[in-house]
Amino acid sequence: MSRVYLLPVATYLIFQVTFIGTYIFAVLEGHVVPTVPYISDAATYSPESCVFGQLINIGSVLLGITIYVRYRHVLQLYEHHPDLDASVLRQNRLALWFGLVSCLGISFVGNFQETNVRIVHFIGAFCCFGCGTLYFWMQALISYLIFPMSGSRIYAHLRLGMSVVCTILFILLAVTGVMSHILFKGQNPRKWYPSDGGWYFHVVSTISEWIIATIFSFFILSFTQEFRDVSLSHPQVALMSYATTI
Repeated sequence: MSRVYLLPVATYLIFQVTFIGTYIFAVLEGHVVPTVPYISDAATYSPESCVFGQLINIGSVLLGITIYVRYRHVLQLYEHHPDLDASVLRQNRLALWFGLVSCLGISFVGNFQETNVRIVHFIGAFCCFGCGTLYFWMQALISYLIFPMSGSRIYAHLRLGMSVVCTILFILLAVTGVMSHILFKGQNPRKWYPSDGGWYFHVVSTISEWIIATIFSFFILSFTQEFRDVSLSHPQVALMSYATTI
């Protein structure tokens, strides 16, 4: 497979279609107000929740594959350039685990709606945004360590900048989200109006979530250029009762 660079592109597109499409669908169905709801609020009721869950599962798988390919990409660079700092291996391993936990969190968010299984939904959201942000920091550091063997200084700076922004917005999302729900006096948080209380905190929290989700997508898309130097081959499958390898 020589078109590995299309993997980050496909991952980016599936998440963008999921987020924007679900929002439009929910607004048209009258399930949320158009004024910047949480992404998961737009996917609370059917039929948009069904579409959201299916697309999020596909996106999680594509994201997991992308993260693993990046992990193997850095391993190959280290094997071919032994002069690289040994800390690359440790950072790469940590990044893999943070990335995979983030994928699991995304799947939890898509399959456990806030109105049905609140605690699992919130755990998934924390794993998604929290571990995802840590993954970005690891990859930003790796980008500096493997330059100039792979990537560019511009991409390293860009990933560092996105990591900083995501960290700030993640904290802002969590703090204002809690405060807005404490001040909320309405009946349905999926249809949050200014008169319901905590409106400004709610808007700051939801906008932060949308920006983080967008940055997540662009961060994965930034691997496209480096993946042009990557090639995948089909795995070997061996029959246990034979010595023949297929």
